[in-house]
Amino acid sequence: MPPRVPLVSALIAAILGLPCLACQAGEDVGSLVRCLWLVQRFGTAEAVPPENDEHMKGQLARAIGKQGELTARGVQGLIDSPTFTRLAGGDAVLDSGEIARLLETETPAERRLLNSAVRAHAEWLSTSFDQIDAAHRVAGARLVQWIAERYRPGQRLEITAICTGNSRRSILAATLGNVAAAYHGLPEVHFASGGTTPSAFNSRTIATLKEIGVAVEPAGTEATRGGSGALNPVYTVRWGQGLETREFSKLYHDPGNPQRGFAALMVCGEADASCPLVKGADVRIAMPYLDPKIYDGSTFESRKYAEARDDIGRLMLCVMMQARNQLIRPAH
Repeated sequence: MPPRVPLVSALIAAILGLPCLACQAGEDVGSLVRCLWLVQRFGTAEAVPPENDEHMKGQLARAIGKQGELTARGVQGLIDSPTFTRLAGGDAVLDSGEIARLLETETPAERRLLNSAVRAHAEWLSTSFDQIDAAHRVAGARLVQWIAERYRPGQRLEITAICTGNSRRSILAATLGNVAAAYHGLPEVHFASGGTTPSAFNSRTIATLKEIGVAVEPAGTEATRGGSGALNPVYTVRWGQGLETREFSKLYHDPGNPQRGFAALMVCGEADASCPLVKGADVRIAMPYLDPKIYDGSTFESRKYAEARDDIGRLMLCVMMQARNQLIRPAH
């Protein structure tokens, strides 16, 4: 079943004649979405946080001319004047073709490696940052700052998503975090997952990842079983060409996970409460999400897993966008 369609994204789709799901390769996303992506890439630090996303889209909708053009006046407060002048050139106008070419030029190499359906879904999620709630905006801002302060080109920067059973939310967060890092050209940022009481990589989590083009395949081996004694198969999770990891349920301090200097993301309330100190973590950030497990066996099961996936993915994409902008802004 299709994922939830945020209100503003649905309005964008209706105005521009877009499908409400992720666009497919070769489809035209429309002038407004291209302008939105332009601001997300070149916008001011004040324009791009999620709390300003709805305002930004409203301003862009008013600013776009009949030919899909942008002027310095139309993007005032969204893109600073020197940057817009540099992008627009002598005529002080960015037409739709110029915007499309700028976006193509600025596409990170890693984004081109993503599975086509994964990339399309990430593009769709990037139109709805206004749907990130206040608590997750705060948590996301902490992660942005941590990445911006510690990122070094060519040096791996580790983040571990932690929940209780390492079967649903933590695996979704790690996978969508890795997708977001590739989408925004930050290959050094790597997400892992872990739990406090390991169980198994849940089949519903696998299904919701496959829905957006993530390949999840049995690796043919089994990891150590958790306290329940349930089977704990190892899977290969692949989100792009050469972009993959081995995933299974494990303790957050499993030998295969980072042991020191990492950011710990507490993506469930239970793990947040039961694990006040994460050994080896450089920073501990609480960003709990509702467990989709409560809908298991119900009519809404697949849609609620998709909702959890997209809520987490939306935040990860927004975080990586802001971190990348902070890292490259001095060059502009």
